[in-house]
Amino acid sequence: MSIWRREATLEALNAGCAGTLVSHCGICFTALTEEALEATMPVDSRTRQPFGLLHGGASVVLAESLGSLAGWLCTEGDAQVVGLEISAHHLRAVRDGVVRGHCRALHLGRRHQVWQTDIFDADGQLCCTARLTTSVR
Repeated sequence: MSIWRREATLEALNAGCAGTLVSHCGICFTALTEEALEATMPVDSRTRQPFGLLHGGASVVLAESLGSLAGWLCTEGDAQVVGLEISAHHLRAVRDGVVRGHCRALHLGRRHQVWQTDIFDADGQLCCTARLTTSVR
């Protein structure tokens, strides 16, 4: 059974992010299953830090983008979802290629949600894990 309460397509999710930080970082939503949302992000001049590695902040942008959008998909009507707190553990450096974020719910309450996003490099190695708490308004 799906956790989503809104009808959505990947095309609509990507189009809705045009002209935002999400599109600026090259984030593309790629999978919407019954319990998870996935997106990819390139490791390039937009997302690297000065030492040539994937910027930790870019990983956090990917995780918060996934969690906030997934949270919104779990609501109805004119509800909005905003991030309250995020923590990220950067486990492995990434220099190039594309990373993939896999986001799933840990808690879906009426007013708060908790989302876990694991970010993998092109070889499938876990490079970051992040937890986002959101508020439903």
